[in-house]
Amino acid sequence: MTLCWRALFLLCCVLSCVQSFSPSPVLQRSKYNDSFSLTRSTRTRVQQLQKKYKEQQLGNKHFEDRSRQLNDLPLLSTDFYSWLKLTDWERLHSAFVDMWAYWNRLDRKRKQLEGEEKEQMVSRAVGTTLPQNIRHVQHDLRDLMSQVSSQMSYMRSSWTKPTFPTPLNPQNGSQTVWDSSVEGYIILRDLDLYLTRLARDFLFLASKTH
Repeated sequence: MTLCWRALFLLCCVLSCVQSFSPSPVLQRSKYNDSFSLTRSTRTRVQQLQKKYKEQQLGNKHFEDRSRQLNDLPLLSTDFYSWLKLTDWERLHSAFVDMWAYWNRLDRKRKQLEGEEKEQMVSRAVGTTLPQNIRHVQHDLRDLMSQVSSQMSYMRSSWTKPTFPTPLNPQNGSQTVWDSSVEGYIILRDLDLYLTRLARDFLFLASKTH
């Protein structure tokens, strides 16, 4: 009989520990809402940067081109029913990988612009430069990735934030100055649209915690 009580006591302790490590729905909803807010503010920053970029790099703040795509950026079109069937883990994991893809592309473009500024001895006495603006967006994306990684850790304790290899910066000798400038526009254009989709994901995840 004593053994039965001891076993029952140990079982209660285990269940208590499991419950203490499981995030409450209120906490999870708060985290998703925080990520939603950061996503919206990041999108606003991207939109402001896009206007500045088009004016400085393309000479027209109203420039638009929907025909060009970059193969290494995440696809923006999704089937609604496939999106609806995603598990919370799949949704967060996809967000983490996609944000890293944008962060990496922005990093390459920022370094390219910094190199061009040094070559041209560009100095701006007032305001921030495009590379500085891009860095701010990168910081926001890194904060979002950290939040997503934390949310994934709640779901699977074995999850560890991956260390991505430093990608090589391909040298495209056939790329014109104009094509290079348009490339930066495409990155910001798609990131703007992607963040709209990401905000929708966080709202959806928050609604499921009720």
